[in-house]
Amino acid sequence: MAFNKKGVTERQLSRRSMVQGTALGLIFAFSGGAARSVTIAGGYRPRYFNDAEWSTLAAFVERLIPPDSEGPSALEAHVPEFIDRQMMTPYGFGDLWYLHGPFVPDAPAVAGYQHPYSPREIYRLGFKALNDAVYKRFNKHFSELKSDEQDSILKDMEHGAIELTPVPSKLLFSQTLKNCKEGYFSDPIHGGNADMAAWKMIGFPGARAEFTDFVNLNGAPYPLGPVSILGSAAHMKNGKN
Repeated sequence: MAFNKKGVTERQLSRRSMVQGTALGLIFAFSGGAARSVTIAGGYRPRYFNDAEWSTLAAFVERLIPPDSEGPSALEAHVPEFIDRQMMTPYGFGDLWYLHGPFVPDAPAVAGYQHPYSPREIYRLGFKALNDAVYKRFNKHFSELKSDEQDSILKDMEHGAIELTPVPSKLLFSQTLKNCKEGYFSDPIHGGNADMAAWKMIGFPGARAEFTDFVNLNGAPYPLGPVSILGSAAHMKNGKN
């Protein structure tokens, strides 16, 4: 797949069309320049990730979904907070996964997960391996690289072109991308999708109890803001997404 500097395919897909087709995969957004700050608003302090991992995670997801005119970045949507919270759940500990061998790493996806690592271990072992590899090459950690350098690293990870041990680079990339998408579009009760900005971007009503009046209005923008599970509502500007 070829990417241009705006992070879309040669078909020039917009941010909106990418995220509306998120089940087919979220595409990188590539742009040059220095790496942005990895601080997160709201004063959230991670419970699982240490400082080095937290900086790596924030920089990683910010390159997967950077800011643009159509919607917030992963940092602005508090995706790292979502991921950190998930690491404290049974999911994070791998309680819902089968983690026993024998493993066939090159097996097709239909064969299921083929590694012994829980999500927590993928991040802990993977980020250390990533930073070790990056430091050998750049004498810097991943979060300290320029954004175009980070993009190059992530693109290589996506294709398994960087060798990381013990967590393969493709596994670390796919796990982070998966959790990044989940956090970006989750209900804010789980820590991500701050102010329901991602829902507003795509016109998703959220947990509204009733919106049947709009079901058959195909192609028409949804005029009301979304509602979270907690009952809070986000308001649209001028009735637009």
